[in-house]
Amino acid sequence: MIEQEPIRVMIVDDHDMLREGLMAFLRVYPSLDLVAEAANGLEAIRRCQDLQPDVVLMDLVMPEMDGVETTRRLLEINPSTRVIALTSFGDDDLVRRALKAGAISYLLKNVSAEELAEAIHAAFLGKPTLAPEAAQALINTTNEGPTIGHDLTDRELEVLELMVEGLSNPDIAEELVVSRFTVKNHVSNILSKLGVSSRTEAATLALREDLVRRD
Repeated sequence: MIEQEPIRVMIVDDHDMLREGLMAFLRVYPSLDLVAEAANGLEAIRRCQDLQPDVVLMDLVMPEMDGVETTRRLLEINPSTRVIALTSFGDDDLVRRALKAGAISYLLKNVSAEELAEAIHAAFLGKPTLAPEAAQALINTTNEGPTIGHDLTDRELEVLELMVEGLSNPDIAEELVVSRFTVKNHVSNILSKLGVSSRTEAATLALREDLVRRD
């Protein structure tokens, strides 16, 4: 029987004490191997690109780049990495944004060591684990109905982001290497799906509802 290699874990948190505590916890479990730690999102992306961990324990509230944006960018680089959002906050909006960014699990920092170990193993196998607060947030989202912009395609979101930056249709066509006619159709679809009548309204709504990235 072939023995399974330990799950390679990276910790991302701006608090030194918490990182040290998680590191001590990981050493207790032979099936888990700490391969990296990072104190902020930018450092996490660099280290993840080099080391490609299996699972990342991601704090969500950090300076410079928050955990939601870090998760999104990290998964663009390493789609096979599993991200567990590990935070002190369980508010609905943060839960939605973290899961939308690609986090497979959402846990609060008061989770027990055994529960966290189980969540890491589950994430490695592609199975989500949600704190009760996160599960309730998803229920609340369902009860509220579809969120604004939920039906925008990835390409439409790209176009919308460029609209927010103030690019014209010809500029967007050049940026995305598509025809102006294609861009015109995308813009028309975006206005329709957002229920607005102008590019300015679309850009304002996109920023208000956090539909696009903000540099």
